Amino acid sequence: MNAQFSMWLWSALGGLLIGVAASLMLVMNGRVTGISGIIYGILKNPRKASAWQWSFLGGLLSGGVFLLLCWPETLQSTLKTPYLTLIIAGLLVGFGTRLGGGCTSGHGVCGVSRLSLRSLVATVLFVLAGIITATFIRKLGFL
Repeated sequence: MNAQFSMWLWSALGGLLIGVAASLMLVMNGRVTGISGIIYGILKNPRKASAWQWSFLGGLLSGGVFLLLCWPETLQSTLKTPYLTLIIAGLLVGFGTRLGGGCTSGHGVCGVSRLSLRSLVATVLFVLAGIITATFIRKLGFL
């Protein structure tokens, strides 16, 4: 199997699993799978966080550890960006998530699939902002 097809196949499988997981969360728990909302619920009051929130967070972390142990090459990065820049970028993403009333997973995967106009607008704005920012950063020579 050639590398291009293999990458496409793994990407499609990953997207399918995300869709199935988000659907199961909605059907079985009545909740939208928005990572920022789940994490916010845990951080806001860890003692009142539900077992499903802790399980979700545990699943995210254990999935990363599993990947690191079984296929460490998948987590290798050639990114040369300084840590301070990454920290600032992460804080800006957190601010944007709060400002936008959700994250890309909540709006893009769950909201758009429920035909939410608010999520559709938010997702379009996320993508446009990403394109503009990436273009601007490349023009300035940061990448």
